[in-house]
Amino acid sequence: MSVGLVIAFIFISLAGLLILSCPIAVAIGVSLVIGMVAGDIHPNILLTKMLGALDSFPIMAAPLFILAGEVMQRGTLAKQLVELAKKIVGHITGGMAHVSVLTSMFYGALSGSSPATVAAVGAIMIPEMEKQGYAKPFATSVNTVSGCLGVMIPPSVPLIIYGTATGVSVGSLFIAGIIPGIVVGLFLMTTSYLLCLKSNVQVADKRSPLVEIFRALNNAKWAMLVPIIVLGGIYGGIATPTEAAAVAVIYAFIVEGFVIKSLNRQTVYAIFKNAGIINSGVLFVVVMATALGQILVLLGLPEMMVQLLLGISDNPYILLPIIILFLLVMGTFMDALANILIFAPLLLPVVTAIGIDPIHFGIIMIINISMGFCTPPVGVNLFIGCGLSGVPIERLSKAVMPYLLTMIVALLVVAFIPGLSLWLLK
Repeated sequence: MSVGLVIAFIFISLAGLLILSCPIAVAIGVSLVIGMVAGDIHPNILLTKMLGALDSFPIMAAPLFILAGEVMQRGTLAKQLVELAKKIVGHITGGMAHVSVLTSMFYGALSGSSPATVAAVGAIMIPEMEKQGYAKPFATSVNTVSGCLGVMIPPSVPLIIYGTATGVSVGSLFIAGIIPGIVVGLFLMTTSYLLCLKSNVQVADKRSPLVEIFRALNNAKWAMLVPIIVLGGIYGGIATPTEAAAVAVIYAFIVEGFVIKSLNRQTVYAIFKNAGIINSGVLFVVVMATALGQILVLLGLPEMMVQLLLGISDNPYILLPIIILFLLVMGTFMDALANILIFAPLLLPVVTAIGIDPIHFGIIMIINISMGFCTPPVGVNLFIGCGLSGVPIERLSKAVMPYLLTMIVALLVVAFIPGLSLWLLK
């Protein structure tokens, strides 16, 4: 069977299974078997690659950050961040929407997960916004989309996966994600402001005196220390991302358990149980997607993609929008981690050939696929938002559209101004 036909069988089977709502890891696994049989690839090659995907020091950071996020989600740190955000931006028109975005930015620096950010911040903010007169679909939409900041602001599980898949420094990716994450957050806040003006919703708190802001900052000091410890340790060369993740877990347990005293035996059990479920799903996807990516590499797909795309143009202003559009479509149908593991190794030779830095492309890719969290049929953030508020998914999908369009604009800004990603690394 020809190589082209084998590749076609793989992608047709993968697309068909995803359309049938098959779990992503299972869909990838079935496509993997089809590719292995059709391509006459010995399973030992894939087994070695699958074991190697887990036997990696950088990949250990992902389960640790997920565990740290679970501890802080079930504790009180998220509430402290909400109060701090209220004092800073609550006085602006549409104040509580800005509070949601800013709190998600803060919380993203703690959890590294988009769904966890929606669950933690949305559970507090959606009922509060509704009490203050905001429409429930609007309140749910801003919190649903703001959760995407959880994977842009470091630490970020998808950035860890990208670094592992491509060999790019995870520490450099964390530093590179800071400014783009803030830029996307500012775009979302601007959209909230304009939507509130258009709908004549001008709900806002009174401007807080500086003394109240400093008081809220003092109350949130334990939460604010997390990104300082993690990023400071990595950027200062004191710790690797994996070591920093381990420190974050220990710090979270000490602060929540012994300083704030928000944990008990039942809560700790629930933390480890939920973290175990999430991590098993993540690592299952990592193993399957890594093996499928290896099959595509053995079949020569990266070289084919380089020739195909460079045959269109070698101008980054033409190729980059094509790649962005492709990833937007794939993010709609496939899990973020699977997208990274399958397509990052395939697209990296193309973008490096047209002069795009691999670190910069990593930030572009993470912002790109983060939008998949908010689009059906696999938009996890949508389902969490619906569960928190009771808004039907059809209505919420419509309500998030202005924010998704805004994120596309922000993505293009980040894509075509490399300095936003690379400036802190100089």
